[in-house]
Amino acid sequence: MSATAPRPRGPTRTPAAAGRAPGAGEADGALLFGRYAFPPNEHGYCGPDRAEELLERVAAGASGRALAQVARGFEGAWPYLELIGSRLGLEPLDPTVVRTYWLGGPELARCGGRPFVDSLEARFRPRLSRLEFARLAAAAVAGASPHHNFHVFGVYPWVGLMRGGLGDAPLRVLDRCRIRWGRVEAIHGDTAVVTSRGLVWDGRRLVLGPAAAETARLRRNGHALTRAVQPGDWVALHWDWVCDRLGPSELAHLRRSTRSELAAVTACTYSAPATVLT
Repeated sequence: MSATAPRPRGPTRTPAAAGRAPGAGEADGALLFGRYAFPPNEHGYCGPDRAEELLERVAAGASGRALAQVARGFEGAWPYLELIGSRLGLEPLDPTVVRTYWLGGPELARCGGRPFVDSLEARFRPRLSRLEFARLAAAAVAGASPHHNFHVFGVYPWVGLMRGGLGDAPLRVLDRCRIRWGRVEAIHGDTAVVTSRGLVWDGRRLVLGPAAAETARLRRNGHALTRAVQPGDWVALHWDWVCDRLGPSELAHLRRSTRSELAAVTACTYSAPATVLT
């Protein structure tokens, strides 16, 4: 699918900021996208080879046309932003669209169903067997949505590897690549100790395991993706970075959407495909 789209507008104030941490403010869409897109880009998994530029621009709050151009280079994420934007009547880098893609929210209910199946078909059917695509489309029918965590759970091939008995390595990739939530317990220089729930593979399905402590990066060479955090804050994590502070509504949306995407993908990946919308 082409990554072309109308030129993004400037920052848009939307109700999406409701429930954010007090005094947090709202980033524009390109900066918000960059916060979450940088960690996998640093590992070479997604987007153009411009990780250092992306980190520096996000840390400096340097939005604008150049950062939007980098965002459009993320061929995995951009079509989801286009789909969400088209369903909401917004441009792909509108803050509401970007936050919905990464964290979820009530807007996702307007982005699933037939339009989502059509988008998946255009993007992935040529790359998948008939059965593989049927299962992917069935997950959309079962309630999956164009959320980043659906792409991780449903599109990435790692689940098949786990079913073949190669659980540890692909499970770690799935867990790191999804957007997850955690509570900051302590800060040590450029890192934070965060308590979060990792994915567990029980031999048949993916589930959320018990809470455990992990270390996440806050800064590198003075560059941070998010505003300052402190013990007690709830944060969003992507790979080994703290991407953002989460307000109560954002935390609830991310928890709900993660469970919803897991349930839809699990039901259709490990059972007979459901009937695809016609």
